[in-house]
Amino acid sequence: MISIAICDDSSNVLRNLEGNIQDYAKKNEKEIRTFSFHDGSELIKNYTGKFDIIFLDIKMPKMNGIETAKKIRENDSNVIIIFLTSLVQYALEGYDVNAANYLIKPISKKRIEMELDRWTGALLQKEEPYICFHNDNGNYRILLKNISYIETYNRNLLIHTAEQNIVCYWKMKDMESKIAPYGFSRNHSSYIVNLFYVENIEKNEVKLSTGERLPISKTKKKEFMEDIAEYWGNLI
Repeated sequence: MISIAICDDSSNVLRNLEGNIQDYAKKNEKEIRTFSFHDGSELIKNYTGKFDIIFLDIKMPKMNGIETAKKIRENDSNVIIIFLTSLVQYALEGYDVNAANYLIKPISKKRIEMELDRWTGALLQKEEPYICFHNDNGNYRILLKNISYIETYNRNLLIHTAEQNIVCYWKMKDMESKIAPYGFSRNHSSYIVNLFYVENIEKNEVKLSTGERLPISKTKKKEFMEDIAEYWGNLI
């Protein structure tokens, strides 16, 4: 899964960029999540270090794009920063913060797709995390991004993916320690959820984008909500 932040003081630019990116993701069958910010200070406040790409407007009130990028570079030297600007002279400043590229407004959908082809391809070539295990039916290698949630099942675990549900003989605590660093959280003693699939939270239930609803226990709720807040960049 690729996380992309879009930062621009224009609501129209944010809306168009987000729409173009989601259209691209659907057409190319890539898992991309977008986060929108109206100014640099808002982006910095909610920065968690989990973005892979940032589309960043240069000329913004409060904190401009160059200042924002410098702040980001203090803690994150890897994120891909692509500047958005209406004037070429502003774009040249981007090289001081190791910008990957700059796009001159207005930006066409085709230009966005070219940029996404360039950078998402490189990101997805990196080895994605997975787990390996065996059961009575054979050996399995499952990419973590394909797991929506895991539940206890007859003293074992049942791993839920879009294609199938697979029994795993691990203990829940061992599974949790293995996958928690990759965007998973314990919402209940009997469940671990992939936070990418969380669509919304209603009282003591978590609704997944797969349509399933899982309980949130009182003992796990505080930590689970903290994990959600961190994963979503404190935007809930």
